[in-house]
Amino acid sequence: MSAIPDMVGFAVMTVSDSRDAKTDKTGPWLREQITAEGHAVIDHAIVTDDVDAIQARLQTWIADPAIHAVIATGGTGLTGRDVTPEAFKPLYDKEMEGFAAVYHQVSFRSVGVSTIQSRATAGIAGGTYLFAIPGSMGGCKDAWNHILKAEFDHTHRPCNLVDLLPRLTER
Repeated sequence: MSAIPDMVGFAVMTVSDSRDAKTDKTGPWLREQITAEGHAVIDHAIVTDDVDAIQARLQTWIADPAIHAVIATGGTGLTGRDVTPEAFKPLYDKEMEGFAAVYHQVSFRSVGVSTIQSRATAGIAGGTYLFAIPGSMGGCKDAWNHILKAEFDHTHRPCNLVDLLPRLTER
């Protein structure tokens, strides 16, 4: 069994056909929050709303032992171009259904019943946590501030995702 890492390595993906490095707000915001908590941003990218493109980037990051978690922002809505969950779910070894349940509880406090328009999802693939969250700043803040920040704090109790990292690939 490997040791719990001193710092969690993240990759951040913005999924969008319309955002670029100048107009992307959620990707840079997430990177700032991650580093402010003492974690490392190993890589980041803006990827088009295309299942193959999203999966190709995910597979590269899943194979990188320095990346423990991926957060994708965008593409979780209901429009025809929103395909992030379709790209993520086939890669999961295990889905984390509780993430979506908690996300919707948090989101309901912010946007009311409009939370039903989000298909936020999370799972584990190859020992890497994968999170797909909305591309809106409000949805992004809800996911980070009220769920992910605590779960990636190794002191969070009664348990946290960091403590599980060495055991994710056990058989």
